[in-house]
Amino acid sequence: MEEKTNVMRLLEQKKIPYKSHTYDLPATTSGEEIARALGEELDRVFKTLVTVGKSGRNYVFVIPVAEELDLKKAAKAVGEKSIDMVRAKELLPLTGYVHGGCSPLGMKKFFKTTIHESVKEMEVFYFSAGKVGCQVEVSPADLAKVIRYGTADIVAER
Repeated sequence: MEEKTNVMRLLEQKKIPYKSHTYDLPATTSGEEIARALGEELDRVFKTLVTVGKSGRNYVFVIPVAEELDLKKAAKAVGEKSIDMVRAKELLPLTGYVHGGCSPLGMKKFFKTTIHESVKEMEVFYFSAGKVGCQVEVSPADLAKVIRYGTADIVAER
């Protein structure tokens, strides 16, 4: 039987349909390798990034795994002068999640969340279920019933 994560319990509590997917790869595995292990397109599997603004507030950005967060676009999206990535050692005490298992759902406290605008065109997308080796597949509309989020163009140009 599959072990439930807090993300899965939260989705079930809100009666949100989801599919869980597991993979057996090390925590240092790239998002691209995870997407391949799931047999999914790179633009449908998202990673969760936690940042800190010049104001000291924290923000969550959720972007496709093959993309890079554009810090200037991200700062503009949340009304900050600038933002920086949270250091890996600060992630667990701040969010309750480890690097590679961070999810926009179920953090210790809610932070303003922005998802890349490409999600608006998707029926479902994948993100971490809150632990390394586990992803959930959820519709963006259903996710909006659980957390408030905005969308914006927040990835770097290629």
